[in-house]
Formats: sequence, C-alpha cells, structure tokens
Amino acid sequence: MTGYGEARLTRGGTTVGVELRTVNNRFFKLAYRCDPAYAALEPEIEALVRSRIHRGTVHLSLLVERTQALDAFRIDGAVLHRYLEQVRDIERKWNLPERVPLAALLSLPGAIATHTLTAGDLAEDWPLVRETVEEAMERLTGMRRQEGLAMAQDLRANLAAMLGVLDQIAERAPQVVEGYRDRLAERVKALLAEYQVSLQPAELIKEVSLFAERSDISEELVRLRSHVLQFQTLVDQPEPAGRKLEFLAQEMFREANTIGSKANDVDIARLVIDMKAAIERIREMIQNVE
Repeated sequence: MTGYGEARLTRGGTTVGVELRTVNNRFFKLAYRCDPAYAALEPEIEALVRSRIHRGTVHLSLLVERTQALDAFRIDGAVLHRYLEQVRDIERKWNLPERVPLAALLSLPGAIATHTLTAGDLAEDWPLVRETVEEAMERLTGMRRQEGLAMAQDLRANLAAMLGVLDQIAERAPQVVEGYRDRLAERVKALLAEYQVSLQPAELIKEVSLFAERSDISEELVRLRSHVLQFQTLVDQPEPAGRKLEFLAQEMFREANTIGSKANDVDIARLVIDMKAAIERIREMIQNVE
C-alpha cells in the first residue's frame, strides 16, 4: 500500500529528520538512505519498521544534524605541513611571484579534522532517532489506513457481487439437468421413430443420471461460498491478513474455474465469467494489503 510520512525532532543540539514512503510490493523490503556514519543503525530501524509494516517497499531517509562544539574542530598539522611542502615546491619550480596564502590551504580536504562519530555517539542518538521514526510511521500509517478503508469498501462490493452470482448459479444448476433430460428424450424419441426400435426407460434414466453426476457443481458452490464468507470476515478484522486473503482469492478462482468447466451450460458459463472478473479485481487489490 502506498503512503507518506515525515517527522523532524530536535533535542540537546541534535536534530533528526525522517522521511518515509511506501509503494506496493507483495513482500517487505526496506530501502534505507542515510549518512554513512548512521548505516550501523539499519538493523534497529528495520526491526522498528517491520513492527508496523508487513508488506510493501519502504523508502526511509534519515538525516541527523549534530551541533558541533568549537573544540570538535582542529587543524591537522601533519596534513597541513604536507600540503605546504608540495605548494612551496611548486612555487619554486614555476617561479611564482606570490606565495599561496595559508587560508587557501586550510580549505583543502583533511586540513581541518572534525569529530568522528563513535558507537557511543550512535547509542546516544538512537532514542531520538527511534522517536522520530515512530512519529513518521504514525503519520504514514494514518495515510495507509485511509487507503485501506477505501480498499475494504471496494472489496466488500466485489464480494457482494460474487454472492449474487453464486445465488444465480445455484438457482440455474437444477434446470441444466432438467433441460438435458428433455432434450435427450426428444432426440431419442425422434431416432426411435425413424428406425422403429424401442428403448427402455431405465436406459434413458441412466444416461441422465450420468450427466447429472458429471455436471454436479453443488460441492464447488458450497466451497466457493465458504471462501467468500471467510474473506469477508478477514476484511473486517483489524489484524493484518494480506497473505490469507491472497490464498483465499486463489482458491476462489480455482473453484470458479471448476464450476465453469463442469456446468455444461451457456448461462452458467456467462455468470462464471462475471464472477472471475470480480475475483481478478480482488486479487489485484489484495497483493498490496497488509
């Protein structure tokens, strides 16, 4: 499910900014972007995100700004001396009229060393980072919740349509056998009159019984109705059920296929097409459901 959430907190000279974006994915995946110094926090952050988000690709950006004290900066004399030696050598070789000022050397990489973050600094920053991530996730979850409510409404509409189609198929199924019996009797009657032979009623009854057994879809209708009702129950529950819903959708499609192949009736085949279209819409939606 898609969503967006961000948060920014400041405490004790440290500011933490977190931006979260989620896009649809059948599985969980975290794309973590941060300053290299905070890469070590990825396992803790992933565990925190997984506690709230179970499916989808999560893009998380972390920005930490620490106020540096004056004593956190120092001139690296060895680096600066090496720069100076090289510059003086160039000045002599090129016979430059003016010398390069010291201020220019101080802007070179490594001339001024800053405090390097340690494991202790990360441990100190972690409570604020965790709080900021949780606040961003709360806002993200609110947006995803609104999308979920709209999706649940659409799912219920498709399930209601499926139940209506099931009722029509259940009403039509007995008429299929009756229609086959009448058509078979007419054809047999015509053939008997043409060739002047007789047929025992028991043989006709046996043929109709075999057709009725081959085209019996009562068990498939019961199972499919049960799957639909289970699906409705899971949709109304607050707990994550995306994988269960995906499994039920697969089973519903399988039962619908069996009904279409066994029924031997044009009207039921048309109703099955409508039902499979509803199932396909459901399957597309639930691939992104928590």
